[in-house]
Amino acid sequence: MTNQVSEFPTERTFQYQHSLPPLPVPSLEGSLAKYLDAVRPFATEEEYQVTAAVVKRFGEGIGKDLHQKLLQRARTRRNWLEEWWLDAAYLEMRYPSQLNVNFGGPAPYLEHCWPSTEGVQLQRTSISMWHTLQYWDLLRTERLDPHKAGNVVLDMDQFRMLFCTCKVPGVTKDTIINYFKTESEGPCPSHVVVMCKGRFFSFDAVCDGHILTPPELLRQLTHVKQCCEGEPAGDGVAALTSEERTRWAKAREYLIGIDPANKTILETIQSSLFVVSLDDAKPYVTREALTGDSTIRWGDKSYNSISFADGTFGSNCDHAPYDAMVLVTQGYYVDQQLKATDGKWKGSETVRPMPLPEELVFTVDDRVRSDVAHAKQQYLETDLQVVCYAFTSFGKAAIKQRKLHPDTFIQLALQLAYYRQHGRLGSCYETAMTRRFYHGRTETMRPCTLEAQNWCHTMLLPAASVSVRRKALLLAFNKHNKLMAEAQNGKGFDRHLLGLYLIAKEEGLPMPDLFTDPLYSKSGGGGNFTLSTSLVGYTTVLGAVAPMVHHGYGFFYRIGDDSSNL
Repeated sequence: MTNQVSEFPTERTFQYQHSLPPLPVPSLEGSLAKYLDAVRPFATEEEYQVTAAVVKRFGEGIGKDLHQKLLQRARTRRNWLEEWWLDAAYLEMRYPSQLNVNFGGPAPYLEHCWPSTEGVQLQRTSISMWHTLQYWDLLRTERLDPHKAGNVVLDMDQFRMLFCTCKVPGVTKDTIINYFKTESEGPCPSHVVVMCKGRFFSFDAVCDGHILTPPELLRQLTHVKQCCEGEPAGDGVAALTSEERTRWAKAREYLIGIDPANKTILETIQSSLFVVSLDDAKPYVTREALTGDSTIRWGDKSYNSISFADGTFGSNCDHAPYDAMVLVTQGYYVDQQLKATDGKWKGSETVRPMPLPEELVFTVDDRVRSDVAHAKQQYLETDLQVVCYAFTSFGKAAIKQRKLHPDTFIQLALQLAYYRQHGRLGSCYETAMTRRFYHGRTETMRPCTLEAQNWCHTMLLPAASVSVRRKALLLAFNKHNKLMAEAQNGKGFDRHLLGLYLIAKEEGLPMPDLFTDPLYSKSGGGGNFTLSTSLVGYTTVLGAVAPMVHHGYGFFYRIGDDSSNL
C-alpha cells in the first residue's frame, strides 16, 4: 500500500467511510462446508466422521437459530463483528499483552541511508520524529489518499488509531481511548512523551502552529538525555504495562489512589501523539523491539518508537486499536522520505524559543515498587525466542516470472518447512484483509489445506517426479488463492463461527458440540493455530509477533524483489 500524498487532494483520507458496504454474514451452509474441509488434514477417517456428524447436527439444530440471531444483529450494525472482535481478541484477554499481543519490528531505513552507527542516536531520532509528525499532519489534514485495491476503496478508520491512542487496563475488560481528531473535527493533542532510563518527559511537538524542526526536536531530546546521564534510573513504572491485565489494572488504581497527580501523568501518556523510547541497547532490532527493556516502553500505547544507541530504530505497538498494515504504511512513508533526502535535514538550523521538556514524576511507595519489580520479573521470565532470517536466493520477481503468487509461495514454503521439521502438518492462520467493508479488519485464511498436505507429502517422496511435484504444487496454489479471495470478500468462515459462538455465550446457552469437538482446537479453532502468519507487504518494512500457542511459531514476513525476510 503506497502512500499517495496530495497537496490539494481530490479525495480526502476519510471521505469514503460512510459509503463503504457493511460486513456481510456468510451462509451457514457455506461456512460449515469450509470448516469441514479445513479440519480434514488433521483427522483420521474415524475422527473426521465423528466431526462431520457434529457439524451436521449443529447445522440442522442450534446452528440455525444462532445464525438467524446473527443475521438479526447484522441488520442493526454496519459491522456485526467489530465490537465482538475487539472484546474477544483483545480487551477481555487477561494475559500480559505487551509480549503476547503487541507487534514489534524495526524501522526500515537501516537498509539504505542509516546503517548501524555510533554517536548519531539523537540526531537520527530527531529526523525520524519529524517525518513521523509530518505523517500525523497528513492524517490531520486528510491529505493522505484513501487506500484502494484496484478501484475498490478500503476502510481507513484504523489510521485514526495510530496517534493519540492508548489502551487502559480494567479489572475484567480493558478499554481503548482515542484522542485523535482531524482539523475539521477540532483540536488534537500534539505532545509527545519521551522515555529514558525508566523516566518520563513530555513536550509539545508544535510551536506557534508549526511542527518542531529536527534541530528543535534535537534540542528537546538532548535535554532529556542530559537529565538522565549519570543519574539513577527512574522507578520504571512503565514495566507495569507488561503485567497480566487484571494485576496491572489494580496496580493502576492504587497508583492513582496514592496521589491524584499520578492520574494526570497517566492521561498525559495516554493522550500523547506517540512515545519515543531512548534505549541504550545495541540491538538485534526485531528481537529488542518486541522483547527489550520494559521500563522504557508503554505497552498499552498504539505507537512506541524505539531509538537504539547504534542509530537504528524499532517499534512496539498495541495490536488492539489497529492491524500491522497501518504501521507498515507509516514506516514505509518515513523510509521513502529519508531515502529521498539521504537521511539528512536540509532545512533551517534555527531553534525557536520554547519550553524545555517537562519531567513526569510518579509518586510511588513500597507497594508500587514491589509491583514494578514483579512486573519486570515476569516479563524477563517469558519464554519467547525471536529470530529474523533473510532469504536472498530469490524473491518476488523470480516467483512472479513463473506466474505464481509470492505470498502463496511463502505460505506453502512454511507448510513444507514445518512438515519436514516435525513430520506432520501445522495448523496455520494467515491474515486476510477485509478492509473493503465498513470498519473491516481481518478474517482467518487457513493455508493448511488437503492440497497443501498432498504437496508436502509428494515433496518428501524420493520417487516423485518433477512433473508430479509441480502438479501437486499448482493444485495447492490454486486452493490457497481461492480461499484467500473468498476470505477477503467476506466469505471466510472463522469469524462467522466466532459470531455464532459468542451469541451462544451471551445468551447463556449450553456450548454447542462443534466448539468442544477435539478437531476444533486441533485444527486451530479458538486461537490454537500452531503457525500464526501475516504478510507485511512488499516494502522494506518487516516485524515480529508472538505465537498464538506456547509450542508454536509467529511469522511476520516481507517479500522483496530479490529476497524475503521472516
